[in-house]
Parts: sequence; C-alpha cells; structure tokens
Amino acid sequence: MVDSDAFGKLELELRRGVVVLATLSQLRAPRYGYELRQALAEKGMAIEEGTLYPLLRRLETQGLLHSEWRTEDGPPRRYYSLNANGRKLLSKLTDSWQGMNDAMHRLLREE
Repeated sequence: MVDSDAFGKLELELRRGVVVLATLSQLRAPRYGYELRQALAEKGMAIEEGTLYPLLRRLETQGLLHSEWRTEDGPPRRYYSLNANGRKLLSKLTDSWQGMNDAMHRLLREE
C-alpha cells in the first residue's frame, strides 16, 4: 500500500510541473489574479494564491507577461496577459506537453 504522505508529495511534484503551462494557457486574454484562479479551478487546476501570485510576478520578470493596472468597474486590479515571448513559450511548452502526454499514454497502456 502506498503511504498517503508519499503519494501527496509525488502528486505535488506532478502539479508543479504543469502549473506554469496551465497558467500561461489561461492568459491568452488579459485576466486579473482572482479571475485567473477561478478559470483554472473551473477547469480542474486549482492553484493557491500563495503559488499563483509569485508565479505571475516571476513570469513577468522573465519577460513572458505584460501587466497593467485597471481601475474601471471597481477596485484597481492588475491584469496579466501573454506578450509575444509568452505566446512563443506557450506554443513550445504545449508541443512538449502533448509529446510527453502521448508517450505517457503509451507507457501506461502497457501491461
């Protein structure tokens, strides 16, 4: 039987590997942090605030996102979206993910 603590740690490692791709995939159009969290959660990829906001700042520092403050329709919110470099990276990571996913599907089918 698998220790639940060991399973939790290994599952966390798997999630860490896809959180960047999941986040980039939802920033094709501008979104603010809470809206982004909701979009990810609705599609089955819940991300804690303590993970998401530092990730957004890191991706922006790496030159992959554009952000701007908007004040219309309520309180000031920082909106994030992919820039040209972010779109290129999303495309490359998507291709890589699909290749790995296909390989894992073949590996897991084997008996």
